[in-house]
This record gives sequence, C-alpha cells and structure tokens, in this order.
Amino acid sequence: MNTLIECYKAGLFKRQYWLQNLISGVIVGVVALPLAMAFAIASGAKPEQGLYTAIVAGVIVSIFGGSKVQIAGPTGAFIVILSGITVQYGISGLQIATLMAGFILLVFGLLRLGSVIKFIPDPVIVGFTSGIAVVIWVGQWQYFLGLPEVSGSHFHDKLIGLVQVLPQFHIATTLIACFALTMVLFSHKIPGLKRIPGPLSALVLATLLQYVFQFKGVETIGSLFGGIPNGLPNFQLPELTTERFYELLKPAFTIALLGAIESLLSAVVADGMTGDRHNSNRELVGQGIANIISPLFGGFAATGAIARTATNIRNGGNNPLAGIVHALTLVLIILFLSPLAVHIPLAALAAILFVVAWNMSEVHHFVEIIRSEPKSNIAVLLVTFAVTVLVDLVMAVGVGVLIAGLFSMASKLRLSLKSE
Repeated sequence: MNTLIECYKAGLFKRQYWLQNLISGVIVGVVALPLAMAFAIASGAKPEQGLYTAIVAGVIVSIFGGSKVQIAGPTGAFIVILSGITVQYGISGLQIATLMAGFILLVFGLLRLGSVIKFIPDPVIVGFTSGIAVVIWVGQWQYFLGLPEVSGSHFHDKLIGLVQVLPQFHIATTLIACFALTMVLFSHKIPGLKRIPGPLSALVLATLLQYVFQFKGVETIGSLFGGIPNGLPNFQLPELTTERFYELLKPAFTIALLGAIESLLSAVVADGMTGDRHNSNRELVGQGIANIISPLFGGFAATGAIARTATNIRNGGNNPLAGIVHALTLVLIILFLSPLAVHIPLAALAAILFVVAWNMSEVHHFVEIIRSEPKSNIAVLLVTFAVTVLVDLVMAVGVGVLIAGLFSMASKLRLSLKSE
C-alpha cells in the first residue's frame, strides 16, 4: 500500500495520467493473454490457471509491491521448476507449494533480505537464466512438431527421447507452428499488424487457420483441456497435511528463491527504464501475498515479469493503475471470449515459448562474459549453466554463488599477500 501512497504524493494519480495507464494496462493484458496460457500448459497446469494467476498477481503486486510499474504473473523462468513439481506432486501439490512459497517470500521481505538477494553475482544469474531457456526450448519441440509424448525426468533423457521420435513429426502441426513463429517474429513488419503484439497476432491467426481448415491430428486447447471456463474461479483452500508440508518444503523454497530473484531483477530493469527506485523488501512482501492468494483462486506461482513490465513502461504506464487494468482486461477476456479458446493450437503456444526462451537466454550477455570477463567469471557462468540444465536450478544458484565466493576470497587473499 505504501507504493500507492507514494504515487499519490508524487501526483501520479492525477487525471492527466489516467488515460496513458488505462491504455498501457489494456495493451499489457493483451500481451499477457497468450503468454499466461502458454506458461500454464508448459508448467503442467490448465491454460485458464495461467490467466487466474496473472489476474490475482497482477492486482496484488500492483497494490502491495515495491515498484510502481511492476507487472506480475506466470513467467517462463518458472516453467522448469513448476513442471517438475506438477509431475511429481500433481497440480494440488503445485498449488500448496506456491502457497508455502508465498509465506517464505513474505518472511524474506519482513527480514529485509531483498537487498541481499540483489547481490547474487551477474554470471550466476546469466548462467541459470540461459540454462532455463535451453530446457524450455527443448521441452517445446514436442508440441512444435506434434511429436508423441517423451518420457524422462532428466534433460538428457528428454533430449534422447526427442531425437528418437523425431521421424514421427506431424506435418500440419509443424506448418502451423512455423507460421506462428513467423508471425511472432515478423508481424510488426506487416501492414495492419504493426501495432498488434507479435504473440497475439500469432495466436489469433494460427487459431483462425486451424478453425478454417480443421487439420486432423493438430492438438488444441479444446482437444487437450476441453476449453476454458467462461467464468471466474471459486475460492478453494488447498488441503495441507503435515506430511504434505514436509515433502513440499524444498519445492516451495525453490519457488520462493527463484521468485525473489526474478521479481527483483524485473524491478531493477524497470528502474533503469524509468529512473525510479523500487523498494526491494516491499516487493518481496507483495510477491509473497500474491503467491499466498493465487492458489486459493485456482492459480499457481507468480513473479515479476520483465517483458510485460517493460511493455508497460514503453506504453506510458507509470503507476499501479496499469497493472490493475491489465488484470481486469484478462477478466473481461475470460468472461466474454473464452469459448473461442478451444481452437487454439498448442503448436502456436510452443512457437511463442520458443521466442520467450530465446529472449531469456541472454545470448549476447553470455558471449560477452566469455569474451571479455576474467576466467573466474567464465567458470562461474559455465558451471551454473551446466548444473541448471543437467541437475537442478536451486543447486545451480547455490553452486554458482559458492564458486563465485571462493574466487573472490582467493583474489582478496592474493592481493593481501602481494601488499605484504
């Protein structure tokens, strides 16, 4: 609430700012639509649960968070973790873990750990972000090419499985996916589509293509999930037992740690674009409240979304009203347009996630570290990347921070010995 008070004192709620924040909120809501559904499906949830998450987190973080322009919701960075939790514990387990993660984030904020988390070394962040991108990219080939489901809980198992079933690709699915990918990347160059977000153009046109031609064998939201309910979710309290609490404690901590890193990273990016300064601890409290409430209304884990936050700023959003309007836009879409979702091809969502993975990969930053930074930073980057892809995300962050700390101590020790 302090962020709202600060905005009021700064005059950001004056009538002159209403229109630009309303417009920005609607644009961000439209951008969030395909992303929220894609992230939900990739995480093992239903598409509408991604929308519920974006709605709840969008409102809560705008009101209680520490940034004036932060847009929260499901993100690509969570896919790897959440899909693993869903496979092992089911969707109810994911929602309980999210609820627990919310309380952990709340504690992080109240203990003022926000400033500590911000000091995680850059090579660690780039390494695990790039690693997540690779895992997402590999995980979407199944839907992009219409391949049979590939089993295996480890990255290398899935990769080998994909190679084995590659000859079974579905031609119509692949063509729709390639068309959608082209639209995501180049629709801004097509007259009449320049002002429409690429992911939305891809989603609408690929859906229209499937609706008109009714390609056989193309998986859609309707064929897999039966569509999206055209109403809002009811309040539902997850059943948490002592046994469930202990088995989900590690997944909950994983969600909380990644959520903290991602949301604060997004807030820092927003600060760079606006010249403002966010409150890290307040942001963690806001994210904590959002993750506590989200699973109570059918959602799952949420965090600050860098791309949607940047879109908000670029379109004139400068106060929490934009984040709230973004959520209300999604509410209206669910209430009035959800019957159309049955025709959305999963291949189109896979194409959108391909681009999300590329944007997450930070290839240029990755290469820049290898080319120009000390060998110690390169080692931290590569180890973090490898552990993220092959082992576990939280372990990757821990190992990366540990190695970075050891290199730093060794460097200081050498300087100390030289000075003597």
